[in-house]
Amino acid sequence: MNSSAQELIGKARKVIGLQVLIGGLVVVGFFLGKGILEALSAGYGSVISIILAYLLSRGVAQAGETVQLSSKKSTAILYMGAVQRFILVLALFGVGLVLLKLEPLATVIGFALTQLAYMVMAVKHGR
Repeated sequence: MNSSAQELIGKARKVIGLQVLIGGLVVVGFFLGKGILEALSAGYGSVISIILAYLLSRGVAQAGETVQLSSKKSTAILYMGAVQRFILVLALFGVGLVLLKLEPLATVIGFALTQLAYMVMAVKHGR
């Protein structure tokens, strides 16, 4: 593993750590303000966002490793990763809202605020 891949993994860990922290705060806020079902719903939404950040960092690391071999293959890895994450987020929201009967607003807020942490870190690091 080259140094740029290790640097990317380090940044990804920081982002995911911040997402876990913000997700936890959102869960506590919903628990104190609304109750256990809303807190669980917000936690579920936060976990979706954390999973997506992990998959994105893994895909970018894979693309970075293959870019020396083939830029087309590297680009394909990024595009396929985006498609997979899109399908996954739809499926996970479907499972949470339809099968688990979680609270929709709390689930979306948990997802959005945790995703916001990802965006803040991206802007901070100039991506």
